[in-house]
Amino acid sequence: MELKDKVALVTGGAHRVGKAIAVALAEAGAHVVVHYHAAEAAALETKAEIEALGVRAVAVRADLSTAAGIDALFAAAEAAFGGLDVLVNSAAGMQAGDVRTLTRAAWQQVMDLNLTAPFFCAQAAARLMAGRGGGVIVNISDLAGLQPWTRYPAHSVSKAGLLMVTQVLAKALAPQIRVNAVAPGPVFKTVGWDDERWERLGDYNLLKRTGSGADVARAVLYLVGADFVTGQTLVVDGGHVIA
Repeated sequence: MELKDKVALVTGGAHRVGKAIAVALAEAGAHVVVHYHAAEAAALETKAEIEALGVRAVAVRADLSTAAGIDALFAAAEAAFGGLDVLVNSAAGMQAGDVRTLTRAAWQQVMDLNLTAPFFCAQAAARLMAGRGGGVIVNISDLAGLQPWTRYPAHSVSKAGLLMVTQVLAKALAPQIRVNAVAPGPVFKTVGWDDERWERLGDYNLLKRTGSGADVARAVLYLVGADFVTGQTLVVDGGHVIA
């Protein structure tokens, strides 16, 4: 897919990895819907940055944990641009918890955003893409989807589930719509961590460094353009999984 004048929607596109992806899509020529939930100021900054690249952008607030929020987001995308070519499911939440004491409410909160929302966003996107002859969906998973992170049980299970959602959607929506996933390693410093602690994470992978949002964005651009790839997960972790 050539991205010039195509329409892309990035959930969680206001900051961090989502912003890097949204800006990269705009740099490649796409018009972008920047979704956000609470980070309005960051979303407006990202929108302005994208527009400075000579393409169009809208910032849309929506609570993806609700059906009404998802419906409103895709209605806004259709109203702004008349359709959709690319969806990147980047919005996610992460909560630490002990499996012995984790509450049902805490579990469900993570599942709603990390697993249920991407599925129903893909469902809504597929309807819009059908009117344009097809499209591309990229789900942003996590190394936690490939490894059991016992400190983050709901997050780990939800991200593993997202990898299966990717395969199910790829099979169900082919050949018009391709669906792939990216599983990043450490690419943004965790809130509260100092630089030294963050850099030490690089010691655990083969390339001996941490990554960045740009690394994930390049992977997304590859999958958008890779017309013979679907149902796959591209791991962007510096070789951490096999180290």
